[in-house]
Amino acid sequence: MASNSKSRMEVPEAKAAMDRFKTEVASELGVNLKEGYNGDLTSKEAGSIGGEMVRRMIKRQEEQMK
Repeated sequence: MASNSKSRMEVPEAKAAMDRFKTEVASELGVNLKEGYNGDLTSKEAGSIGGEMVRRMIKRQEEQMK
């Protein structure tokens, strides 16, 4: 089954917050993330941003569950 190549947010208002979060993480990792298309990133760069975002989200959730 083919999936839609565009990612969707369950809460559309969260898109801006996630974009800011992604930009913040990329900046801290030293990855040059620009507004719009970033297809020139290597897989390693893109993966490091996504991986760090997930790590931070899990950490925040774990802290809230304490």
